[in-house]
Amino acid sequence: MIIWLNGTYGAGKTTTTRELAALLPGSRVFDTETVGALLGPVLATEPVGDFQDWPPWRAVVVATATQVLRYTGGTLLIPQTVLSEEYWAELSAGFAAQDVPVRHVLLHCDPDTLTHRIRTDTAPESATAGPWRLRHREPYREALPWLRRSAEVVDTTHLTPAQAAAVIAQGRTP
Repeated sequence: MIIWLNGTYGAGKTTTTRELAALLPGSRVFDTETVGALLGPVLATEPVGDFQDWPPWRAVVVATATQVLRYTGGTLLIPQTVLSEEYWAELSAGFAAQDVPVRHVLLHCDPDTLTHRIRTDTAPESATAGPWRLRHREPYREALPWLRRSAEVVDTTHLTPAQAAAVIAQGRTP
């Protein structure tokens, strides 16, 4: 199966995924941004605002995840923000057509906590991402109604990534 960890940029998806992988023996992490990096040079003449806007990105993610699961079994963990309901529906339908179950989990925290986390993130890979992450707070807020309908919500406002991973691993949401 797939556990897809969604949430706004800076919500802690990557860190929580690392913690979750340690709790789920045989699980693997699939960073779908690598699909965007793969397609970037090939689709450079097709400008988009985000690699998710390329229809091939969504199709390649489904195909790759499906093939990996068929080859390895187990659980595939995907930490990836998807704020477009249309794109999520396309991804979900693709997995359903391949009989791949997906557990969609939304990591959510209150806006003040999110802003604080983004501004105080000192990880080297996050150094330049702060302003970009802050700009995506509003699109995330706009996507929240459909995200809440389509995902299990794990409120991380008062949880560490390890605690959020434990909640997800236990298959329950608070």
